[in-house]
Amino acid sequence: MIRFENISKSYKNTMVLNDISFEINAGEIVVLIGPSGCGKTTTLKMINKLIQPSGGTIYIKEEDIAGQDPIALRRNIGYVIQQTGLFPHMTIKENIEIIPRLEKKSDEECDAISKNLLTMVSLDPEDFKNRYPVQLSGGQNQRVGVARAFATNPDIILMDEPFSAVDPITRQQLQDELVNLQAKVKKTIVFVTHDMDEAVKIADRICIMKDGSIVQYDIPENILKNPINEFVSNFVGKNRIWSNPEFIRAQDIMVTTPVTTFTEVPVLKVIENMRLRKVDTILVIGDDGKFKGVVSARSMVQCEDKSQPIRNLVKVPKVIAHPYDNIVELLTKVREHQSTSIPVVDENNLLKGLVTTSTLVTTLSQQYIDVEGIHHV
Repeated sequence: MIRFENISKSYKNTMVLNDISFEINAGEIVVLIGPSGCGKTTTLKMINKLIQPSGGTIYIKEEDIAGQDPIALRRNIGYVIQQTGLFPHMTIKENIEIIPRLEKKSDEECDAISKNLLTMVSLDPEDFKNRYPVQLSGGQNQRVGVARAFATNPDIILMDEPFSAVDPITRQQLQDELVNLQAKVKKTIVFVTHDMDEAVKIADRICIMKDGSIVQYDIPENILKNPINEFVSNFVGKNRIWSNPEFIRAQDIMVTTPVTTFTEVPVLKVIENMRLRKVDTILVIGDDGKFKGVVSARSMVQCEDKSQPIRNLVKVPKVIAHPYDNIVELLTKVREHQSTSIPVVDENNLLKGLVTTSTLVTTLSQQYIDVEGIHHV
């Protein structure tokens, strides 16, 4: 959808952007974040030609935007800024209908647009359309700003720190509403913020910038778990992943080499294997690697015929997990089923590992210990 190729920007002798290249896919929210002066807002404003690059090419839908008329380009790109940019002398309805009226839409069409968009951002059209911006709260004005950005049904929405001027509670509500709205409309949204919590909450991908360069560009989960260098680690915060436990998954914390045996192995040999490995339960798999169940040491000791195959004693566990189950889901399963261990299997029922109460306790303890590499939970 949007592609930056070797973009640079300098003002006199100051380099603002230094040969950056990255691509934004259609229908995703990409958040640009970094310290003040890193170039994130400059990057955003290049997309609608509010700032021209000193070098390189920007493509939208594979078309170089350099030769496009900036006014026509901007009418097809929604733009939301920190202070909303609403005209104070116009009603809410008039503010939303600015571009549709410039495009010679009829009164009926404009009325339908403003009504639908106010409804979309959870504002009652009859209650709000004839009010002026000064009569609205900061959060309500910001909703109107978002509504106006959608007035031409653009494929691309640019948002430059749109929620930074409102109180924390309203900010969280606006973030939730944006995520919910995006799930419905699937626009391509480029969002600038200085707040890492906000970035992780709303982004499909995060672009971390420093000194005019891109340091890391990845999905939030990978950035939290695997920051590329010390700058990203410090910027993100080494314990930030504990604010987003849904990114800590079974595959990150499971024992990948649990003690196993095959279905046809005699009970006596399984007992010996468990004695040597010092475990009181064993996971049983078929020759194809598929998980069959568990057997406890107690059931084997009570078994009279220890020459029989272990498959005769296998029991299906109360609960299993999948590699992408997060730690909150795992803890819920442990509590609800009073399980001390949970086998982890993939979609084909192949055994991938084992989560135990010990691994959960060890993982949870990491949030209180500031050690190098904590992001590799």
